[in-house]
Amino acid sequence: MADRWTADDMPDQTGRTAVVTGSNAGLGLEIAAQLAAHGARVVMACRNQTKAAAAADEIRGRFGDVDLDVRSLDLADLASVRRFAGELLADGRAIDLLINNAGLMAVDHELTADGFEMQLGVNHLGHFALTAELLPLLVRNPGSRIASMASMGHRAGRMHFDDLMFEKRYHRWPPYFQSKLANLLFTAELQRRLASTGAQTIAVAAHPGGSHTDLGTEGSGITNWLGGAFMWMGQETDRGALPMLRAATDPDVEGGQYYGPHLLVVGRPVLERPSRHARNAGDARRLWTMSEELTGVEVLSEAALV
Repeated sequence: MADRWTADDMPDQTGRTAVVTGSNAGLGLEIAAQLAAHGARVVMACRNQTKAAAAADEIRGRFGDVDLDVRSLDLADLASVRRFAGELLADGRAIDLLINNAGLMAVDHELTADGFEMQLGVNHLGHFALTAELLPLLVRNPGSRIASMASMGHRAGRMHFDDLMFEKRYHRWPPYFQSKLANLLFTAELQRRLASTGAQTIAVAAHPGGSHTDLGTEGSGITNWLGGAFMWMGQETDRGALPMLRAATDPDVEGGQYYGPHLLVVGRPVLERPSRHARNAGDARRLWTMSEELTGVEVLSEAALV
C-alpha cells in the first residue's frame, strides 16, 4: 500500500471535520470530495460562493448525501479570515484537518486588502493567519493535522527578506516561487513549535506535480499561457490530489513530512525531500517572525494553546 497509495487506502473519516480552502474547483474540490466520500464533515472555505455551491452540488452528485458546509473565506482579506474563523470558533466543534489548499500562481501585480503582494498574501500570509485563528480548535483534538499545499516550484524559490513584497521590481514568477517556498518553511517551523509544546497536532505538506487545473490562468502574460499548457499536459485532478490526501489522512505520516508524485510531475504519492532552501531553519524562524508582524497574529501563543 505504501508504494501504490490511492484514495481507496484512505481511512474512514466518519466523525471528523475537515476545513479545505479553495475547494470550489480543481484540487481543492477533489480533496473535499474524497474526504466527504470517506465520511468527513467538510467545511468548504471559498471566496466565490456561487462556484462553491455549484461545487458542493457536483460532489453530492458524485457521492450522494455527504456532509458539506459551504462558507465564505477570502484569504486576500485578513478581516474575512477573522470572520470565517470566528464563525467556526463560535460553533465550537473541534477540527481534525485544516487543509491550506487555496492559491494563486503567476498573477499580474496586485495587492491584497491589507497591502500585501497578492501571491504571498494569499498563498502564505492568509493561511498563516487562518492557522493561527483556528489553532484552538485543532490542538484540543489529538491526531489533528495542518496540511499545506506547496509546489514543485518551491525549488526555484528564494526568500527575498529585504523586499518580501517585490516593491522594487515585480515579475510574476519569483513571487510565486517565494510563496511556495514560504509554505514549506511555515510547515517546518509550525511542526517544530507544535512538537515543542507537546501538542498532538502535526504539520505536513504536499504538492500535486503537474495537474489539470485553472491555476495560473489569472495572469495575462505569455508565461501564463505556457504554464497553463504545461498543467494541462499533467495528470488529472483525482491523481493530483492524492499527495495531499495521503499527507492529510495516512496514519503512517509524520509531522514535517512532504508528499508529492513519485515522478515529480506525475505518479503515485510518495514521501519527498524539500529543497535545501526549504530546510533552512533560520529562514523558517525569520519568516515566522515577519509573518506575525505583518498579519498581527501570534501562532502558538500561550493563549492559543489553552
